[in-house]
Amino acid sequence: MHIEPGILSGAKIAAANLSATALLAAQAPQLFRTPQHVLRTLLAALFFSVFMQSLHTPVGASELHFIGAMPIYLALGFVPTLLGFGLGLLLQGVLFEPTDLVHLGVNFLSLAVPLLALHATLGRRLAAAAATRVQSVLKLDAAYYAGVAAMVGFWLAIGEVATPFAAWASFAAAYLPVVLIEPVLTVAVVRVLQSQAHRPLVRLCFAVPARA
Repeated sequence: MHIEPGILSGAKIAAANLSATALLAAQAPQLFRTPQHVLRTLLAALFFSVFMQSLHTPVGASELHFIGAMPIYLALGFVPTLLGFGLGLLLQGVLFEPTDLVHLGVNFLSLAVPLLALHATLGRRLAAAAATRVQSVLKLDAAYYAGVAAMVGFWLAIGEVATPFAAWASFAAAYLPVVLIEPVLTVAVVRVLQSQAHRPLVRLCFAVPARA
C-alpha cells in the first residue's frame, strides 16, 4: 500500500499530510478520556510493525503487506488501531525505510480512511459476531482491503506519472490471499484473549470482545 516517490506532486503530498494530521488530532483526545488507549495504541503500533515487516514485497503499482488489520482492530479497538497505524508507519520510516517518511501522510490515509469507513458501517454491526466467526471476519477483511486497494488507486489516479490499470489490478489481486488467511488468525487471537479475559492484565491491554 506504499506509494513510491515521484508519483505525487509536493502539493498533493502536503494536502495528504494536513488531512492525516487533522484526522489524528480529531482522535487523539480519546487517549486522555480513556487512559487504556495509550497502552493499546502502543501495542497496536508494535503488532502492526511486526506484521508489516513480516511480509512486504513489491507487487504491481505498490507493495503487498501483511497489515494484520482485523486482529488489531478487534483485539484493541478502533482508536488504538487508527493511532497505532500512524505511530507504526512513523517508527518503520525512522528505523527501516526513511524514504517512506515523505509519503507518511499518504500511506497513513491509505490505511486510515478504509478503517474509518469500516468502523462506521460493518465494523460496529459485525464486531461481536466477527469475534469468533470466520465468515464475519471475512466480510470485514474483504471490505477493508478493498478500501485499501481503492485508496492506492486514488493516489495513482491523481499522480503525476501515468500508471497502467493492470499494474494497480495486480496489486489489488495480490491481497486476496491475505483476505482469506487473516480471518483464521483473527478468530484464533480473539478466542485466546476471550479465554484469558478473567486476567486483569488482559483486560487492561486488550478490548476483549464479549462471547457471542
